[in-house]
Parts: sequence; C-alpha cells; structure tokens
Amino acid sequence: MPDSTASARSAVLRRSFRKSFPAAVRGEGVYVWDAEGHRYLDLSGSAAVNLIGHGVPKISAAMAEQAKLLEFVHTSQFTTPVAEEYAQELLAFAGEHFRDGAVYFTCGGSESIETALKLSRQYQVEIGQAARYQILSRQQSYHGSTLGALSVSGNKRRRDMYLPMVREFPHIGMPYCYRCDFDCSDGCRNCGQQYAAELERAIEASNGEAAAFIFEPVSGATLGAVVPPPGYLQSIAEICRHHGVLLIADEVMTGMGRTGHNFAVDHWLGHGKLAPDILVTAKGLSSGYAPLGAVIASKKVVDAIANGSGAFLHGFTYNAHPISLAAGRAVLRHLQAAKLVEASDSSRPGTAAAHFKQSLENLRNEDAVGDVRGIGLLWAVEFVADKSSKRPFPPDQNFAGRVAAAASKRGVLVYPMQGSVDGIRGDHLLLAPPAVITQDQISWSVDQLSASIREVK
Repeated sequence: MPDSTASARSAVLRRSFRKSFPAAVRGEGVYVWDAEGHRYLDLSGSAAVNLIGHGVPKISAAMAEQAKLLEFVHTSQFTTPVAEEYAQELLAFAGEHFRDGAVYFTCGGSESIETALKLSRQYQVEIGQAARYQILSRQQSYHGSTLGALSVSGNKRRRDMYLPMVREFPHIGMPYCYRCDFDCSDGCRNCGQQYAAELERAIEASNGEAAAFIFEPVSGATLGAVVPPPGYLQSIAEICRHHGVLLIADEVMTGMGRTGHNFAVDHWLGHGKLAPDILVTAKGLSSGYAPLGAVIASKKVVDAIANGSGAFLHGFTYNAHPISLAAGRAVLRHLQAAKLVEASDSSRPGTAAAHFKQSLENLRNEDAVGDVRGIGLLWAVEFVADKSSKRPFPPDQNFAGRVAAAASKRGVLVYPMQGSVDGIRGDHLLLAPPAVITQDQISWSVDQLSASIREVK
C-alpha cells in the first residue's frame, strides 16, 4: 500500500521535515512575497546575505547580458574579461594591503573557506615550511558546512555528528563580553589580551606545525554579532606575524559593507603588517543574486606560489563562473554608487544603521532579552530566562525559533540560532537587514519583534 505521507512530501530535500516553508515568489527592496500574497520584511537579509535589497534591475540585467555573450568556460582553459576586471575592482575595494594580490572566485562561503585553508597550507610548503599544516581557530566560531570548514568551526550543534569524519585542530577561547571568563571591569580590554594569549600558547604548543589562524572579525551565526574588545585583533595579528602563522579573516558574513566599512577588519586592522594575509568573503559579495564567494590573497601569499611551484593545487568546476561574476561586479558597483557602505555605518548619524541601532536598544526593556549587540547592520538579540543570572532558556524550549515563528506571522523575517552559551544552550536572533531599509520600516519591524518576544515569553 502506498505511503500517503511520502507521496505528499516535497521532492526537495529541505532543511527540515518538521517545518512548513512558504513558497517565495517575488522580492523588492526589503520585502519578500510568498505565493499566497503575504508580504515579509526581510530583517535578516536572508541570513545576512542581501545588503543592496531585493529586485534591483541592474543586477539581473548584468547577469542576462553576460549570459548572452558567454555562459561558462572552465578555468583550466580560459580566463574571462569579467573575471579579470572584477578581480581588479575587488582588490581595490579590499584596500592597499591587497595591492598586487589576487582573487580566487568560488560559489560560496564554505568553498571559499576550503580554498583559504588549502592556500595557507600550500603557502607554507612553498616557502620551505612543510611541517606547518595545523589551522588554529576559535571555540564557538562558524566557518562553513563542508568537512574542512567544520574542522575549524567551533559550533557544537553542527559538528558533533560529523566529528568521526573531521580532522581536528586546536580551538582557543574567544572574547564574548556578555559571558566573559575574565574580569571585564575595564571595558574588556584586559580580557581581550588574555584571550589573545591563548592563541600564542596554542601556536607554541603546535611545535612549529601551525600554518594559519582563522577568525571572524565580528562573530556570525553561532554567537551572534559579538564585537571584539579593544586591542584584541591587533594582538592576534601581531602574534601571528611574530610566529610566521598566516592570518585568515573570515568575512563571509561581515564583508562587503555589512558593518559600515568595506570589510569588518577595517575597523581594527588593515594597516601595514597588521592586516590579514587572506580575506574570505561571500554572502554580500553578490547580495544573493548568484552563488558567489571569493578568497582575496595578499601579494606575499600569491608571490610564494607564483615564484615557487607556479600552480595552486586546487579547483572547482564552477569557480569564476562568468554569470555569477557579472552579478558580483554589478553588486559592487551598485554598492559604491548608492553609498550603501556609508548607510551601513551605525556610528554615522542619520544612517539606516544608526536608526537600527537606536531602535534595537528598546528591546532591552523586554524581560526575555539579556543582550543586544552588534555593529553596522549586523546585530543580535540574546534571550535569557533570568536577566540577573543570565540563565538561558532550556534548549528544548526553542525560544529563539518560536520568536522567529511569531515574527514571521507578523510579517518580519529574522534568523534564529541556539547554542551561544556552550554550543547547546543559549538562544539569539541574528538581524541583518538590507541597507535600503527606511526609518519607518525599522520602527515597525522592531515593534513587531517586541510583540513577538512578549507573545512567546
């Protein structure tokens, strides 16, 4: 007898069999519409992807124009004008430190992390440091879903099932001032230095086998928009430089203007030898208009391979896909012409980001809100069962998920996560709207979010 449940099930292997997903059919500005005609304000930027807004005609037009000329060639046989031109523009956008560097294009964030890990290993081999292979990273980080990316991620919930398949490297602690392990009475400067000292100890314990250290300048989904304390990133950059360890900045979520600078590291690093050796970006690179990621390598890294073996031993069939690159180039040009990086600067009065920051502060009045943190247009709201003790909700209550569901019914899309306390406990929402959001839209959506929190509480 046929299984009626199976026959009614979608042919798409979705993220969850226990959740219904509306069918999205149209997007414009900060809004998405489903097939039933319901409108949603995209307060999460589709998982911190969309910065320029949905439905910008010039992006799809650029993709269509490229498709008319040439849809695809393999990078083992050809380069393309769009790849060469876009790479130069992206290097300039990344800043002076990446002058005469090079860009490796991929189809997304996880592919880009894989590329960066392999690139850092090959760099060490090319300069005569073949013993170096370990990639150090931080607990409670998230760098992607492939096995290589999971090996350097600290997200317990997403890692545990696959650990038998993963090559493990050391993970050090990371600053998280709301739940700091150290004394934060000085504004977290001291704790930042203590966390940085953990990196130095881990490098020394590797006995000369550390190849690179990878970090998120501002934490993404796992911890939710945790901003580093003063002096911390400068210290880890100096430690890596002193020990010959490459510094990889994971800006998959924070890059391309999301935090109010071209890249988040620009708030703290970027000058001389304190800049990253490798910068990884995706999400906002194409703002979701096409699958696209990029690894931006400094001249030092590129020269080691160019003057050594002469070939990077790595590749994907669809890396540097012409249509995706056309989308990315059009997004970059639109981003600059519309001054959306400036609009994403929460320290600049009158910007969308400044209004967003101010409005989110009102959420602190809710009983279930323990912390509101972030920068630019990347923010998080952490929930607690008790404010004075910062006690989290039990994981099985799925508090963040229930708030997100309530907000969706009110027409607001947010990005719920669990595990911010220890990988299992701890609920928060990630908020990352497009930079074209207006003050009225911000006020309305935050009011709906407040009502959703009270409903679930």
